[in-house]
Amino acid sequence: EVQLQASGGGLAQPGGSLRLSCAASGFSWDDSAVGWFRQAPGNEREALLYWESSGGVTWNADSVEGRFTISNDNAKNTVSLQITSLKPEDTAVYYCAVALKGVVRTYPPPTSDFHSWGPGTLVTVSS
Repeated sequence: EVQLQASGGGLAQPGGSLRLSCAASGFSWDDSAVGWFRQAPGNEREALLYWESSGGVTWNADSVEGRFTISNDNAKNTVSLQITSLKPEDTAVYYCAVALKGVVRTYPPPTSDFHSWGPGTLVTVSS
């Protein structure tokens, strides 16, 4: 059974940083790819980055260029998202999701390409 658990959200000040983690069980990142999404109140779920273990970050939204970085820890089967220079508009629930490698062929990647989702972690950026 595939399970994802996102953590690391919370309250942060504008200009600050946060690190979100997505811990996975039931599958290997070697055969899969991860997407990070966010959903702000009243908005649709927005794709942020798409990452494959073999090729690194394949795609990222313009809104996160230079501020959002993905890293992975194979030993812990965890993929993390480092967010810097936080802005109030980054306030949202952040989700990690998993797709089979090779399924995503269009960008931004549609949510329907991902077969498993973590429960989300809330990030609030406010002074």
